[in-house]
Amino acid sequence: MVGDILLVVASTGLIACTVFLLLLVIACLRCRRTRRTAAVADCPSPFVSLLKPLHGWEPDLERNLESFFQQHYPSFELIFAARSSNDPALGLVRQLQERYPSIPATIVIAGEPDLPNAKVCALEKMMAAVNSDYVIISDSDVRVGPGYVEEIIGALLAPDVGLVTCLYRGVPTGGFWSKLEALGMSVEMTAGVLVADLLEGMRFALGPTMAIRRDLLVSIGGFRALAEYCADDFVLGQRVHAAGRRVVLSRYTVEHVVLNQRLTASLLHQVRWMKSTRFSRPLGHVGTGLTFAMPFGILGLVAACALGLPMLGVGFLAYAVLNRMAEALIAGWGVVEDPFCRRYFWLYPARDLLGFFLWCASFFGTTITWRGERYRLEPEGRMVRCATPVGLNESGVMSEPARVSET
Repeated sequence: MVGDILLVVASTGLIACTVFLLLLVIACLRCRRTRRTAAVADCPSPFVSLLKPLHGWEPDLERNLESFFQQHYPSFELIFAARSSNDPALGLVRQLQERYPSIPATIVIAGEPDLPNAKVCALEKMMAAVNSDYVIISDSDVRVGPGYVEEIIGALLAPDVGLVTCLYRGVPTGGFWSKLEALGMSVEMTAGVLVADLLEGMRFALGPTMAIRRDLLVSIGGFRALAEYCADDFVLGQRVHAAGRRVVLSRYTVEHVVLNQRLTASLLHQVRWMKSTRFSRPLGHVGTGLTFAMPFGILGLVAACALGLPMLGVGFLAYAVLNRMAEALIAGWGVVEDPFCRRYFWLYPARDLLGFFLWCASFFGTTITWRGERYRLEPEGRMVRCATPVGLNESGVMSEPARVSET
């Protein structure tokens, strides 16, 4: 009796995963068609401000930051911010300022945040240095090509568009766990975003890139209105949509560098992200459990073997594995063109199983650790700082590579 029930649960789960995969195929075809047919018209190139909050040393940081100095765009400025003037990341910025003297670059010392989301508090301070009506916010672990600004601003200039955001592909920085996390970025995130866009349209933004008009940002309360939330990107997209303006996915795909090379750091980072989603989109987060195929494949194997049907169990597991490999190729290679997914698509079933356990872990507890500080999550994704910073030096920043653990 129990075996029969488990077999029904496994079958139901794999049917749900199949439906999700079919929706992903439709969403990917729609995305590729939109990218091919999008008009490429001559348009003005307004002055643009790129905001880059920083917090200590990170893998590949110099290469990431330098990619923004190398933009093939006629008129832009870079604004960097850190809490302290002796943040090691600012040393790299100063070197890049000397290397690219023709690029206007400003450093803002944000000081200690007065609201929970330190990144958003820094963005608020940076706005005082902005000299443009068009603002692009980009994380420090993002790397782009020289056509990035031109592509993003071209989409933002459409009259009905309020915010432009980007898909991203994960870039591992060494080690097995870094590779698994990168696969999750390229496949799981891409699949979730595209299916959400297909079913209900873009009502959120993705933190690695958010481009917005300054007047619209002011009209929805500015960065200050986001500073109590963990998923500030999700909230910003929500408010732009509520204001009657479109949130659109750019054709451009950025590279998101995985900072966590060790198991513990990688798991903590991913659980934090999932907990944030749990509080920001509670119903959607619960539904995510039906998009993991490997747990249902393993459950089907166990249930079928218990019923004396081992070959049926093997079929359940094999189908789950093939389903996940197909998702990796469709989303990871077919959309964000991640060469790592093309080579290691066979590894994605392991990432899917890990993702399920991380999803389960996200339902335990309400606290997260972010940049060495502990916070309690509350309804709608609000954060409350609840502990003294740990693992930081006196200036409040990571000072050496070995200390980079949670970002």
